[in-house]
Amino acid sequence: MPPTGPGPTAEQPTVPGPRTAPGPRTAGEPHTATEPRTADEQLSADTGRRRFLTYLLAAPTLTVAARAGLDAVAPATARAAEAAPAAAPAAAASPAAPSQLLGLPGIPDIVDLGQALQVAGLPTAHLLVLEITTAGRAVLHLPRLEVGQGLTTTVAMMVAEELDARLTDVDVPLSDSRPDLLFNQLTGASNSVRTLYDPVRGAAAAARARLVTAAARRWSLPAETLRTADSAVTAPDGRRAGYGELAAEAATVAVPAVPVAPKPPEQRRVIGRPTGRIDARDMVTGRAKYAGDLAVPGAVPTVVARPTTINGTLASLDASVARAMPGVLAVVTVPTGVAVLAETFDQALKARDALRTTWNPGPVATLSDPDIREKLRAAHAPFLIPPLLTQYVDGEFDFAFVNHAPMEVLSAVADVRPNRAEIWFAAQTPIVAQQTLAAELGLPQDAVTVHVVRGGGSFGRRLFYDAALEAARISRAAGRPVKLMWTRNDDMRHGRMRPASHHRVRATYGLGQVLSYEHRAATVTTDFGHGLGEALTAAGFQLSVAGLSLAQAFFLLSQSNPYNVGVPTQLLAEVPLKIPTGSWRSVYSGTVRVADEIMTDELARRLGQDPVAFRRARLREPAGRAVLDTVARAGSWGRAMPAGQAQGIGYHAENGGRAAYLVEIDATDPKLPRVTKAVIAADVGTVINPTGLEAQLTGALIDGISVILQAGNHIDRGAVREGSFGDFHYARQRHTPPVVEIHLLPTGGPPGGAGELGVPAASAAVANAYARATGTSPRSFPIDF
Repeated sequence: MPPTGPGPTAEQPTVPGPRTAPGPRTAGEPHTATEPRTADEQLSADTGRRRFLTYLLAAPTLTVAARAGLDAVAPATARAAEAAPAAAPAAAASPAAPSQLLGLPGIPDIVDLGQALQVAGLPTAHLLVLEITTAGRAVLHLPRLEVGQGLTTTVAMMVAEELDARLTDVDVPLSDSRPDLLFNQLTGASNSVRTLYDPVRGAAAAARARLVTAAARRWSLPAETLRTADSAVTAPDGRRAGYGELAAEAATVAVPAVPVAPKPPEQRRVIGRPTGRIDARDMVTGRAKYAGDLAVPGAVPTVVARPTTINGTLASLDASVARAMPGVLAVVTVPTGVAVLAETFDQALKARDALRTTWNPGPVATLSDPDIREKLRAAHAPFLIPPLLTQYVDGEFDFAFVNHAPMEVLSAVADVRPNRAEIWFAAQTPIVAQQTLAAELGLPQDAVTVHVVRGGGSFGRRLFYDAALEAARISRAAGRPVKLMWTRNDDMRHGRMRPASHHRVRATYGLGQVLSYEHRAATVTTDFGHGLGEALTAAGFQLSVAGLSLAQAFFLLSQSNPYNVGVPTQLLAEVPLKIPTGSWRSVYSGTVRVADEIMTDELARRLGQDPVAFRRARLREPAGRAVLDTVARAGSWGRAMPAGQAQGIGYHAENGGRAAYLVEIDATDPKLPRVTKAVIAADVGTVINPTGLEAQLTGALIDGISVILQAGNHIDRGAVREGSFGDFHYARQRHTPPVVEIHLLPTGGPPGGAGELGVPAASAAVANAYARATGTSPRSFPIDF
């Protein structure tokens, strides 16, 4: 097995060699191994530009771990200044209007959640491992989870770029839980590419430098005369050595003879090129394995009978009929219900349905949607500014619970023995899961192995490891390995949801300016028990000292109004109900920013201004204005449309990116609205894979259509009404617009997050289009609920 962490050898810093100034290269031209530098350039590179040194690990083949340089410790906000020249033309073309001088930045404009997580991960960033095998494979063990977002393809592209390898020669397996990574194995907050971008490129560039040095030694040639391309080193006389045959020799190179710095943007051949997923064929042919596909010896199909209300408990059980049914192997009780183990899932499901159970009601069995809404409305702090002596706009908004509903239902395989345990599942937080499982089973943490398996969708659902914990309990109780499957009904009615929320917003204005903007958000408590608090503490955020809850810290680090709106305030209130919640895609932004964008449209109408012009005049970022201009121009904003049809706009900036959505809606029948066209513009800095980014932005559009128009969960007397896609009305193919245009702005600079960026903007655009088409002001979402 390739190593998953650094070996015991001491660090071996690399020393860059000379290089010549790069000239223009055509697509596909091989990379020159070395280019001379002046002494001043060398010193500058050593002290500032070069983010990574590397060290060699003891291994029979070339194995390199990235090591973060001192300048990588600087906050990402400082490093983002590299992108400033790209934004300058937009700034020059868009002089600040007087309204832009009014307003204060939010905390995320200074440091956002993703940057805090980057800081928390810096101490272990160097533990990322890249191996070149004797078979010529470049294997990078990824400490993140692939859940369909295309992360393995993105990382493979970064490796192929800096290594000058064929993309087909790169493998990106998922790492098991690695406690040595501390806070650097969490997949979330649109942070994977932002965090991995420098370490992955640094490791690959260091590996290439060692391969070139090994070839130079073999051929007794100056290293600077060699070139790399297509997973091989080539000499001027035509001699060629593949990376596989050089791997063992390269492992002995302590100090490469050529620079290890990643390529400058103008020399890239892979990054930025639209690329299909490296696992696409495996996914469509069934070769890709999910937890439910694993053939773990002895693991038997298992399902669970669950309470009739949320968090109910077992009162009585008669399992005599179920135990006598064909194929049934065992029936055991666990805190969450009654587990049935059988030879097949069909037999297990039939036996589960034959159980005779009664259930004690759960802690929210007396509550339904109206009761929860009332509690949320009562939780708000009052506005600071009363509506006296000034003009104002008030708005109140309700957002329903929403299920994550990943396409692959939750599943996990567990083999628990008296002195050890192995668990297989799709884990966004494998280290915290390992710690929790060890504590539950009474085992040392190193006696519990968590194998991270790809997941078929998540949207935040797999931040929690409910199915894995349940599978471990069942395996221990039954004394045998189990393969647990949650049905769709299980996850809909007993899984985690985006919390319901209520929002109150007040904006005051005068003389054409917005003077103040107050947003009060009240939500059912969001469960953040997946390690985020420890990561923020490690990043230097002393929550207890500041008197902040974890949810409030998350809220403050992620929520910011991008417009100059006078004096802004945003406050979060939580209502602690015993309802399982979790981080749904975009977390707070999926409701907070939607309410803000609806209010932005209403303010524009009150002031007699066009919604796009109103936004443009108040956006603080030149890059944001460029995105807004692009979508308005490409979508022909303001064009005449038939009665019952309209355009809507939405904008959002978060996680180092910004996006604008323009949608057209046909609400001729207000009860059956249909989005007919969408135009999307986004700036996320350097784009690794345009195809993957476009897929993320399109998925966000479908999410926005769903949660604004039709998809949500009802609570009826402590139970979730929806149980499948038959009554949880997520958008189908017939609801998707036939025309979707996506424009990616090539601004360069450090990559930003993209996975969650589009949902708030898309949702707001749909809501605003519906309001304009119907002449109404919807306040409760989804509209058809």
